[in-house]
Amino acid sequence: MAELLSGTLDLLVLRVLNSGPLHGFGIGERIHVLSNEALDVEEGSLYPALYRMEAKGWIEAEWGQSERGRKAKLYSLTKEGRRQLETERKNWTQLAVAIRDILENA
Repeated sequence: MAELLSGTLDLLVLRVLNSGPLHGFGIGERIHVLSNEALDVEEGSLYPALYRMEAKGWIEAEWGQSERGRKAKLYSLTKEGRRQLETERKNWTQLAVAIRDILENA
């Protein structure tokens, strides 16, 4: 299990929600599955991030039903969230290139 670098949780959540609405547990599970089980997002990190992103207008939430028929708060990406996803993706790519350059050239 790897710890997330500071600032990467927003990128991962926005990317996962770009595929469609999910409830909090589903977001964490999707990140876990897509990372080939390398990443676990703890509830204590995920839910504060969701509330923060909702306050910034990047995501919105409404009550609905989970795939198991339970009442759940479903989060979805807003137009502003899609723009933020592209910003986060560009920033991450620049950081990854810089780290690769250091690893290869140091």
